[in-house]
Parts: sequence; C-alpha cells; structure tokens
Amino acid sequence: MPCNWKLLSDAPVPDSIGTLAEELGITRVIAEVLWRRGYTSAQDMDRFLSPGLRHLLPPETIPGLTQAVAVLAREITQGATFCVWGDYDVDGITSTALVKDFLHKRLGPEVAPLDGSGQVRHFLPNRKEHGYGLSIPSIERLAAEGVQLLLTVDCGISSVAEVARANELGLTVVVSDHHLPPDELPAAAAICNPQLCQGKICQGNCTGLCDLAGVGVAFFLMAALNRLLPGEPVDMRQFLDLVALGTVADVVHLTAQNRILVKNGLLLIKEARRPGIASLKVYSGYDRLAELGAGQIGFGLAPRINAAGRMADPQIALTMLLAPDMDTANPLASKLDGLNAKRRSSEQEILEQALAQAEEQKDRLGLVLAGEDWHAGVIGIVASRVVERCYKPVLMLCREGEGEDAHWKGSGRSVAEFDLHEGLSGLEHLFLGFGGHKQAAGLSMALQNLDALREGFHLAVEAALGPVPLRPSLKLDRELGFGDISFTLLKELEMLQPFGMGNPEPLFVSPPVLVKTYRVFGKDHVKLGLAEQGTPESRGDRPGLLLPAKVWRKAAELTSAVQGKLMRFAFTPRIDRFDGIPKIELQVKDWDG
Repeated sequence: MPCNWKLLSDAPVPDSIGTLAEELGITRVIAEVLWRRGYTSAQDMDRFLSPGLRHLLPPETIPGLTQAVAVLAREITQGATFCVWGDYDVDGITSTALVKDFLHKRLGPEVAPLDGSGQVRHFLPNRKEHGYGLSIPSIERLAAEGVQLLLTVDCGISSVAEVARANELGLTVVVSDHHLPPDELPAAAAICNPQLCQGKICQGNCTGLCDLAGVGVAFFLMAALNRLLPGEPVDMRQFLDLVALGTVADVVHLTAQNRILVKNGLLLIKEARRPGIASLKVYSGYDRLAELGAGQIGFGLAPRINAAGRMADPQIALTMLLAPDMDTANPLASKLDGLNAKRRSSEQEILEQALAQAEEQKDRLGLVLAGEDWHAGVIGIVASRVVERCYKPVLMLCREGEGEDAHWKGSGRSVAEFDLHEGLSGLEHLFLGFGGHKQAAGLSMALQNLDALREGFHLAVEAALGPVPLRPSLKLDRELGFGDISFTLLKELEMLQPFGMGNPEPLFVSPPVLVKTYRVFGKDHVKLGLAEQGTPESRGDRPGLLLPAKVWRKAAELTSAVQGKLMRFAFTPRIDRFDGIPKIELQVKDWDG
C-alpha cells in the first residue's frame, strides 16, 4: 500500500541549531532530528542522549502509590500471607517476576521462596481456564488457602465485582495497573495507576509517567516499598532487565521515564546475569552476551514468553525468568521456543482466513473478523498483521465456551489515527465486557451481536475519521544527502536507541538519486546501487557517491524497470557488518519515482 510522506515536524529549524550541535559534540543532522522531535534545548537533548537513572521521577509521583505502598508495608510487616496476581502476557509475567524476585531478596528466601510457598505467593491466570484479569472463583480459592493480602500487577483497574468479592472474604486488595480506568473504580484498599489524576483519567502526560507499562508501575511500587520495609534495602537496578523486557513487549511509548528504564535495562539484558534471560537469548538465536535493541526484544525474546500464555501456561515463562541457574532455565527456554513455533504456525493459518474475510469487507472502514475455531492466544497478533496489510482498525473474534455459556472473545488493534478504546466505548451496550487503550483492546460479547458490532464499528470509525479510507503515513525526519552519511553519523544514530512507539528509528528521504544497479536476492528482496546526482562541490571530496541499498520483501513491487531511473527513497542508514568489514548501506522503506 503506497504511503503518504510527511515530515515529523514542519517547524523551521532555528539558526542556532549548529551552536547546539557544537555544544553537545554531535553532528548537525542529529541535532536537527532531536529538534524536530520536540527536544529544543541543549538540556533536553542531553537528557535524551544520556538518560541516566538520576532522571527518574520519585515513585510517589504516580497517583495512589503512596497509599498503596503504605498498605503493602503494613500488611507484609505484620506477616500477612501475600499473593501477587499478574497476567499471562509479557508485561504481566515480568511484573509478577519482578515483585517475586524483589521480595525474595528483600525478605529472604525463607519468608519469600520463589516456588510460591511461604508468605509470598503468586497467581498467573491461564488464558483458557481463567480469562483476563481477576476472577471470583480463583479469589475464593486463594481466600480458602489463607491469602490475606492481594496485589494486582498489570490488571485489576476494571475488576469492580471481583474486588468487592475479595473484600467480602476479608482480603486486603491493592490494585497496581496502567490500563485506562473505567468510570467506576474497584473498592480496593489502594489503587496505584499513572492514568489516574485526582481520581480521573489523566488528560496529558504531565508527569512523564502516564505511558508506563505494568512492569514499570510495579518497579516504582517496589522501589518505594524497599524504603519502608524493615531491614537493609536492596539495589533496585538489578530488576531493570525485567522492566525493559516487559515495557518493550507492551509496545508503550519509549520516551520520558520509559526511555530511562529501557535504556538502562537493555544494558542488563546484554550482560545476561539472570539465567532465564541468558537462556532465552540463546534459544532466540542470539549470543548470550549479545547487545540487543528494542526490535530484537520485541521480535525475538518477547514472543517466546508470550507463547507460554498464548499456547500453554504462563507459569512456564515465570519459572524460567526466576530460574536460579542455566540448568534450570534451559529446558524451560527450549519449551518456550517450541511453543513459539507452534504459535507461528497457528498464526499463519488464521491470518490467511482473516485476510480473506477482510477482502469480503473491503468497503468497511473498520473490520470485524470472526472464526469459530480460531485460537484465542493468537488473534491479537493476527489483528496487528491485518492492520499492517489493510491499514484499518481491526477486531478479531473467536468463539469460547459451550452451550449457553458460548460467546465471542475479541482482541482489537488500531491505526494511529483512531482511538480504539474511545470507539468501542460507544458500543459498550453490545459487550459483556471490554477494556484496553488507544491502540489495543479486548472484549467479550454475546454470539447474536456480531452483525450489530460489524455495522456499529464501521460507523464508529467513519464518525471519527471520515468516509475516505486512510493511507498509512511515513514520518520523515529530514532530507539527507549521501555526502552527510558517515560512520560518525551512524554511531550517533545508535545513541537515539531504543526505538519503538514514540521514538521511531530516524527515517530520511534522499534527494533524487540514480538507480545504477538492480538485483533480486533471497526470495523477494532487492539490492540496489544508488548514485547521488549533484555537483562536485556538493559531494565534497567524495566524488561519485554510490551507496548500496536493500529493500526487503518488495521484489514484486520494485521491479528491474527502475534501473536507470532517477528516484527518491525513504531510508534509514545502517552499518552492515555481515562480512566482518563495516560498510554503510541503506535500508529502504519506500520510494517515489
């Protein structure tokens, strides 16, 4: 699908940008990139380039955290039997692992053994057996087993009935979550959620904390608890590998506080001192000590952890992350690798069926795709793939339950321009329940409401975006001539990592360049030789600049007819180290001409 090319910012770069670049010791190109991304002072740029832990905000900045940590400290100190309730995705599993590992080290292995016995226990819902979030039968079982204090991580903000039942059973409940709150909040002893400001949904990222993942909230909560519990505090930096893993996997904005947490957490993932992380890296195809970016976390490590909750039991992944040694971690990582392969196979089969349905609904602006036997664990991933192909908001539904209990379970993904949570709020009368945020949501619904949802979702998207189907946009940082591309620039670009939502990898547009060579390699990839056209003066002392470029999976669209043409390319420059000799090459995302 052709893209619209747009600059990230149309604001003119000031004449002082060269002075800023000199002050910071960076190239003008990087200074301009940062300026267009909203970092307009030397201090802002320096903080972005060097996101030290000293720039983290006090934990108490998170709404409700002070009350939450006071309740936890009081109950734990008094010896209450404690249970942390997580979720079956990467964010929920890493949140649970962080709390368990922290209390294990802070209270001691006798009080908080990692196997779930003792004073500190845990509960990870099974997707098929328990569904998402809190469940009343499981709460009743925990109460019968003597649990007195319940902490939710990455869930709970919508669990009004479940928390009410826990209260009836005498449990003290602390909700720690990052999802958008509903109008009615659960009657917990304390609610810690960065999305809340004075009891209402935050209308702006006023603190830099609103984009925290569930594991980020859990980290700040444990950091505050670390100061209140009796005894010697532990070093909280050791848990940042879990924070980085869960934050990247949850696809939240990698800016502000998240950037600090992830940037520092990736350093721990490189060191791989945690056996579970080390083993996971190896079974994901990386060297144990490899330096991984957010992309490798998101496409390598995270899917294997997610596969546990999607295809089997999230406890497998939790046990691996908390493994004391490689001998314990390796069989678990191997099992996750196998589950991930099974997930990929199921995903491909469902994707083909979903795309066929999408073609049948091509006149609709929002797609509602349903399959009786689709796997609940992969429909969210497939929804993302359909969004990529069709550039429309998508709801994927699968059938769950038998007889009178049968219903649709759904997972939604959206395009940048459409607020999925807001759009579904207007259709709430159709649902048994729903929740989520702007770009992703989950729902359950009676079987007979399928046609009403299809019509209502189409109208909701039309009301928000208009009747004309959207085209995806490529956000460009600036034009970049080949003469400005150097190893110095590429090393500086690496300083902008980690890349992800809110901090995309810089994308540049070339001046008109000549396609001198064309070759197909692999199954459907293209390698080009691009020559910049310009005056000798503009090329400086590098005459006849010719750079290699690769275009992935586009051979059918970018044919040999382009050879000899003058074209413009949207690209990211990279260092190619494939044969051991570093070379500059361009990764092409789109073209014009």
